Amino acid sequence: MAEKVLMKGNEAIAEAAIRAGCRHYFGYPITPQTEIAAYMAKRMPKIGGTFLQAESEIAAINMVYGVAGAGFRVMTSSSSPGVSLKQEGISYIAGSDLPALIVKVQRGGPGLGGIQPSQSDYFQATKGGGHGDYHLIVLAPASVQEMADLTVKAFDLSDKYRIPAMLLADGTMGQMMEPVVLPEETVLEKSAPDWAVTGTECKRPHNIINSLYLSPAELEQKNIERFERYARLAEKETMWEEFMMEDAEVCIVSCGITARVSRNAIVEARKQGIKAGMIRPITLWPFPKAPLRKAADQVKRFVCVELNMGQMREDVQLAVECKKPVDLCFRVGGMIPSPDEVLDAIHKANEGGND
Repeated sequence: MAEKVLMKGNEAIAEAAIRAGCRHYFGYPITPQTEIAAYMAKRMPKIGGTFLQAESEIAAINMVYGVAGAGFRVMTSSSSPGVSLKQEGISYIAGSDLPALIVKVQRGGPGLGGIQPSQSDYFQATKGGGHGDYHLIVLAPASVQEMADLTVKAFDLSDKYRIPAMLLADGTMGQMMEPVVLPEETVLEKSAPDWAVTGTECKRPHNIINSLYLSPAELEQKNIERFERYARLAEKETMWEEFMMEDAEVCIVSCGITARVSRNAIVEARKQGIKAGMIRPITLWPFPKAPLRKAADQVKRFVCVELNMGQMREDVQLAVECKKPVDLCFRVGGMIPSPDEVLDAIHKANEGGND
């Protein structure tokens, strides 16, 4: 049986990234993800890797851009204001069709906001965040174990589809400690991908990493090809978890720490005779539309439980095509709903919600 190690979520991400073959990390300290940078600063020199604390978040993401273009696994991490500074570089990476991992451990906003946990960067992560038509692969862990497992998954998906990936965790996930089984070491191909900029040795045509296309027809085709890749990704890689949905009449939709709170509320609701269940999106993009559409034929109402003003709720409403009402149970500013608050929302939904 694999050994379990007690780790913070942030540390689990960092160690999992190393075991996934990442040897290049560029970042800048910001609460609540600073432990990732601290862990990388300690570990990377011991394994022949590169740790560099850049002069800014903007510098860090452009270093990621360069290493990604050379075909190596590379990552950066930050929190909400820091990722806002990285958005131009993220758009360039997406426009150049490069794999990379951006870890975002969310805190409250907008602006400088606060340092307590939040899920208020959902729109920024799932709708692109920078300029242009693009998406990131967005994975939302709900345990320290998933912080590790989804880090490896994010690298694998990013490499497979040449789409940058984001691990989107709320601050609670980064700071909490739980036992975790760390992943096995990934054995990567020694040769660089055929698209990478590695020097030609006069044996092949030059590879060019580029997101600039002055020909409208060429730029249009690049965008169409990219969205065809997105469609393949959505068809094959969308991930979610269902909890007590077999006979559910009220469906909670939640991710991260609020999904954990919601599980307790659902168990209590069942004891009280209310048939509640939950669909937990694991990929926030691509969003798990299919199970929600299926659930819309079964349940009376949906309830989104979020640490924001209802951002994921919009995607749920779109997914179910407004066939059933979608209520909202939320806290913001670093506050987290209690199981009793979620249970109260379940009761209201069962009784007809706010209609």
